[in-house]
Amino acid sequence: MSAADEATKAMENLTVAPPAPKGTAKRDALRANEVAVQKKWADAGVFEADPRSADDSQESFMVTFPYPYSNGHLHIGHAFSLTKAIFRAQYERHQGKNVLFPFAFHCTGMPIQAAANKLKDEIETYGNPPKFPEEDPEVRAKMEAEIAAAKAAKAAASENKAKGGKTKLVQKTGTGIVRQWNILAKMVPPDEIPQFVDPYHWLSYFPPIGVEHLKNFGSGVDWRRAFITTAVNPYYDAFIRWQFETLKAKNKVLFGKRNNVYSLVDGQVCADHDRSEGEGVGPQEYVLIKLQVLPIEEDKNGRHAKMAKLLEQGKKVFLVPATLRPETMYGQTNCFVLPDGDYGAYYVDATDEVFIMSARSARGLSCQMYKGNDGYTKEFGKIDCLETFKGDELLGLPLKAPLAKYEKVYTLPLLTISMSKGTGVVTSVPSDAPDDYVSLKALQEKADFRAKYGITDEMVLPFEVVPIISIEGYGEASAVFMCEKLKIKSFNDKAKLEKAKDETYLKGFTMGVMTIGPHKGKKVCDVKPVIKQEMIDAGQACLYYEPESRVVSRTNDECVVAATDQWYLAYGEESWTEAVKKHVLSDSFDAYDPSALGRYEYTIGWLQEWACTRQFGLGTYLPWDPVWVIESLSDSTIYMAYYTIANHLQGADNLNGDPSKSPDQIDPKDLSAGVFDYIYRNKPYPEGCKIPEEKLKSMRDEFRYWYPMTLRVSAKDLIPNHLTMALFNHAAIWEEEPELWPRGYYCNGHVLVDAEKMAKSKGNFLMMNDTVNKYSADATRFACADAGDSLDDANFSRETADSAIVSLSNEETWITETLASSVLRTDGEFNFMDKVLINETNRLVVQCGESFAKMQFREGLQHGWFEMLLARNEYRSWCQDSSVPIHKAVITKWAEALVILICPVCPHWSEMLWSKLGKEGFAVKASWPVVDEEDKLLTRQAKFLRDAIKRFRGTAGKARKGWTAASLLVTNEYPQWKIDVLKFMQEQYSDDSGFPSTFMKDMKTWSGKNITDKKMIKDVMQFGSFMKDEANEVGRIALDLDIPFDQYAILESSLTYVKAQLGIPDLDILNLSTAEGVPDRVAEQVTPGKPHLWIR
Repeated sequence: MSAADEATKAMENLTVAPPAPKGTAKRDALRANEVAVQKKWADAGVFEADPRSADDSQESFMVTFPYPYSNGHLHIGHAFSLTKAIFRAQYERHQGKNVLFPFAFHCTGMPIQAAANKLKDEIETYGNPPKFPEEDPEVRAKMEAEIAAAKAAKAAASENKAKGGKTKLVQKTGTGIVRQWNILAKMVPPDEIPQFVDPYHWLSYFPPIGVEHLKNFGSGVDWRRAFITTAVNPYYDAFIRWQFETLKAKNKVLFGKRNNVYSLVDGQVCADHDRSEGEGVGPQEYVLIKLQVLPIEEDKNGRHAKMAKLLEQGKKVFLVPATLRPETMYGQTNCFVLPDGDYGAYYVDATDEVFIMSARSARGLSCQMYKGNDGYTKEFGKIDCLETFKGDELLGLPLKAPLAKYEKVYTLPLLTISMSKGTGVVTSVPSDAPDDYVSLKALQEKADFRAKYGITDEMVLPFEVVPIISIEGYGEASAVFMCEKLKIKSFNDKAKLEKAKDETYLKGFTMGVMTIGPHKGKKVCDVKPVIKQEMIDAGQACLYYEPESRVVSRTNDECVVAATDQWYLAYGEESWTEAVKKHVLSDSFDAYDPSALGRYEYTIGWLQEWACTRQFGLGTYLPWDPVWVIESLSDSTIYMAYYTIANHLQGADNLNGDPSKSPDQIDPKDLSAGVFDYIYRNKPYPEGCKIPEEKLKSMRDEFRYWYPMTLRVSAKDLIPNHLTMALFNHAAIWEEEPELWPRGYYCNGHVLVDAEKMAKSKGNFLMMNDTVNKYSADATRFACADAGDSLDDANFSRETADSAIVSLSNEETWITETLASSVLRTDGEFNFMDKVLINETNRLVVQCGESFAKMQFREGLQHGWFEMLLARNEYRSWCQDSSVPIHKAVITKWAEALVILICPVCPHWSEMLWSKLGKEGFAVKASWPVVDEEDKLLTRQAKFLRDAIKRFRGTAGKARKGWTAASLLVTNEYPQWKIDVLKFMQEQYSDDSGFPSTFMKDMKTWSGKNITDKKMIKDVMQFGSFMKDEANEVGRIALDLDIPFDQYAILESSLTYVKAQLGIPDLDILNLSTAEGVPDRVAEQVTPGKPHLWIR
């Protein structure tokens, strides 16, 4: 046996990876390594980041993640969003930056207090441990029967939806209200549960567990900066007091009547902990559009008798639909009501008018302010009902719609109206509301539908869509465009309608331009509030509020929104709003996604006054009015700045801020407003300060070193609140220093598990630590990276996590065994495939880095792991089939690059391999691989060989049996028509931007003028399309008339490999220009760069 054969045999033994054994051996090995690596990290403090000296040019990079609410364990949804910060932080470490990634735990607000109260009630009512009534089989059977009856009732009557489908029995047992004891029993030993009646026990129990779980995940956090919120932590408490004192001094915190969720039965604001349904729901502002009822027209059947009598009383009567889009009122064509809905005529004292609306909305209106401190009604919570109507009695009424093109519009039927939302009246703008367009179109096209509800042709047919807003790419009637695009046929296409509505509403606000009215030519986002105010001032509209979704108090009262005394943040103040908007839209801020940027812009314009205090719950007491507690969204807006000094104040293992553990021995009582002004706002050293100035200067310098925060990572649901509020608060506190405002926000969508929404009932609700123990941290992180990166929902696949265990384990074995082999080549000569693997490694290092920098981690994983393995597999296969040993220097370069490319995702695995490769230090501290620029010609040569073999296989697979000979045919010359096409393409191609977007259309035009044989046009277009893809991949060289490499030489050097791949031992290479006897049909298959397998 020759040396080459011996080498080949040895390599075969190395590369045959055994199938994954049943059991957990590979997972257990990964976990054991993770535990060991994490200890090494902790011992060395590798993630503890400190400022560099002034003469050190190392760039800082601060990334943060919203601190999770600490009333339980972290789940895979937390982990998925968290990985975006973890991955980017680690990538930036490899870029040589000084990276700070801190973490903390949020305990402010109602939920913990509410849960503690709920547990206390359960124990007092049902004992310790409690015996709940639903544990009795008879009670449960009765409960299940009531559930079935409720479902049947809901299906039979749409009104049940508004009232909710749950009976009192269901609400009082374990289905309507989840038992707090049972929730805790899944996380806490049963004998410890009674301690959780004390809300402060939660603060000492769950945050330390969160720290351990995050360490198990390999989160790379600087734990010296960790803390919890609320007055329990005196250091953070002092920081929040200073923040609010500063805001008040800047007139950003004001006092007055503001809208809150309110229970009329209880006679008080219904805070989260007072609710049996609707936790976290806040007020939503609507605009009531006043459509005046005109004198009754011909009324043969007496349908409008009640209305006629009402009009005789002399008061103006209005149908008042609630809208979020007052700027679209120019496009009104009609008004909708629910034929079976219950409506009332309610007298409004403030305007001396009558409003037609649902009883539920009238009840809410009676609790709200009309102007200043004047309510809509004389008596709070009470409103006079002058008459009641069924929706059918309102159909066909003539109306005067403000701003509308049409002098008179009519009330029409709409069967999908929910009486539990808005006023039960809906104004119709079919140009920009897909639901309205579909509904109006149905009435116009279906005479029998009109006849059923007594609607005449004159009430419907003359009303055409009125274009009011132009949106680039959507035209002047976006609803019509989207309905046609999505092929929406009726209002039964609910999913499509929802998608169409979301898209048209968002695009309309962010991109829309008014095409009608006095604000024609202006952007919708700019004039929306102006038009709203103009309508209010003209008496054409008024404001109305209701909860964002249904809220029910513990006394079973459906809550309204009421104006009550409150401290609030004046986010709507014009100069404040403009400053934030200017920053977000500038080059100083990166939203990473145009859609996310549009949402920030929308929220900045939408966010107005925000009630920033509560009278219940945990948190920091308002310094100047301590009966109020600062609420959870308001004490979490600039805490990122607190991270920069928390290591001085609290230090490691001191989440609750025990002063005796303070590293700088600072007493929290000495943290005056002047101290924080010195640290954060460059104010003078405060007179009489008990803290030495050198300590404060150290903190000031550290804050200035880390700020501005480079990146904040979050799920998309925080855009409308926390993320935007953080921008506002930074802009207020550091008003004179916009260079300290946040530099970037990255948001991701929610995560599904195995393509389904997480739910305990489906068995796919995954807790983070459980998932780590089941799959390992690295495999879990791998599956998170592969799940997706956009604002759309991502998918965490447990199958991917399982596959990652096998892949990581097998690669570790192959790399270590291969590099330890004695049969590797060590000579200085690199063959063609050696160079190809080096070049592929160079290319993928760059592409992986570019993807990570753009927060495209799935794409980065594709380049940095999957494509790296494919490149190695191709190289390995070539070496085996060619009986050429692998080159040690080549595979070492590849392995060292792979270890660092995957390190942001799987750092524990990388640390193990880094050590096995004999490298010094930690992998997480290693530099990103330094590589040569990709040789695009070599990339093209490798692709030439790869594609050629793929085509050869296809040809061989189709060959008839009994063939006797085979050859590879190559040519260096294009036929004239292809030369002409390539010359045209060279003219069209730009080295900067590639081909124009109209290239294929332009090429078709060129072909019609320049190709005389019209039968050839199809071939021309196919060839042009193929070469366009080639040029997009490798650049202009793809369009060269002469192939810039020797096809024959590449095939010849790889002939042994090709023979093995095709299973054809007798194979030669022929040049088409000199080969004899080649049939024309075969010769036509051969072009430069596309050799052909000739079987004969």
